[in-house]
Amino acid sequence: MANFRTHMTVATAGGMLMAYAGWQAQWWPYSQAILIVALVAFGGILPDIDADRSRSIRLIFNILSVPSLVVGVMLLESWLTPGMLLVACGGIYFSVRYLAGILFSKLTVHRGIWHSLMAAGLCSLLTAALSFHLLVQPAGLAWSHGVAVLLGFIIHLVLDEMYSVDLEGARLKRSFGTALKLGDSRRPISNLLMLIATLTLLPWTPPWSDLMELFHQGSLLWR
Repeated sequence: MANFRTHMTVATAGGMLMAYAGWQAQWWPYSQAILIVALVAFGGILPDIDADRSRSIRLIFNILSVPSLVVGVMLLESWLTPGMLLVACGGIYFSVRYLAGILFSKLTVHRGIWHSLMAAGLCSLLTAALSFHLLVQPAGLAWSHGVAVLLGFIIHLVLDEMYSVDLEGARLKRSFGTALKLGDSRRPISNLLMLIATLTLLPWTPPWSDLMELFHQGSLLWR
């Protein structure tokens, strides 16, 4: 499989291409273009969230601890005194950065459900929903954020499959087919839980008409 540096490099390059195309099409300003690159790069390491003791899982939960802290402040500041809010936010930051990673590694299997198109869709919808409701971004821009994570996620899966082909030996490695798949055929319960999570997110996503318009505008760039 591709290593951390390869995933990060290729995903960042893909993010730069997407950000530049959208900037040239005047879909977003320069500041948003930088965010698009970051989201594609983040999506490019996200499937390895199930890899025990990897650089990816440490980086992922380090990154997630920051928005979790912001959300905690927004939700709790009207309910707690400044002192209690500081304690609560410290607990949130510690839990997400350290405890969540350990728990996640215990409950997941590498190249399981998180190495799948189903997981890519879930992460994309979650990103769009958070951007739309929490960050109060316009629907089209929120969907762009979701598509950026989706692009990075798929880049990761494709790279893993490409590295599963041994060109010198003209053979397929045992890992072939374990990355770019719809779901985890070995664990139907995992598929069901992720499907439920995805369906639960649907009412919170931005209007789908804006996503269709985004794809329509994107198709015009290739004409």
